[in-house]
Amino acid sequence: MSILKKYLMPSQYVKSVFEIKAEDLKARGVKAIITDLDNTLVGWDVELATEEVSAWFNQMAEAGVKITIVSNNNETRVAAFATPLKVDYIFNARKPMGQAFKKATKAMAVTPDETVVIGDQMMTDVLAANSNGFYSIMVVPVKSNDEWKTRVNRMMERRFLAYFKRKGYINWQE
Repeated sequence: MSILKKYLMPSQYVKSVFEIKAEDLKARGVKAIITDLDNTLVGWDVELATEEVSAWFNQMAEAGVKITIVSNNNETRVAAFATPLKVDYIFNARKPMGQAFKKATKAMAVTPDETVVIGDQMMTDVLAANSNGFYSIMVVPVKSNDEWKTRVNRMMERRFLAYFKRKGYINWQE
């Protein structure tokens, strides 16, 4: 297995978090989710959870799946989103470094084998998950435009996705 595939290819690729069902996670032995916020749950410029996102969080909670939001964004942004949902969060996570993921699993009292990481970026979310032994689920970004600091990652990400397709590792839809 190539280094690129090991560290940058997500375990699973879906269009949105709404395709991720609690019963499927539970069947795999998953007890917890670490999720990114911006462009994973809502657009990077949307302050609060939509009704659909709130319902997804409620479905997970009702199924006993714990969630922690782990974001590279600042405390003001992440707290404003997470607090109404009554979920734990870690801000300024410094992904792809793994410390925030370790902190999240410890707080949720789960192991990496019992946890999935959901995010929209290969160079932060997937790399951090794969480097630290988590099952990674990459979602299509909620918005097609990004904050300026994410644009370089997206350019590299497109090249890696094209490479994985060329090698036949994936057959994802655009």
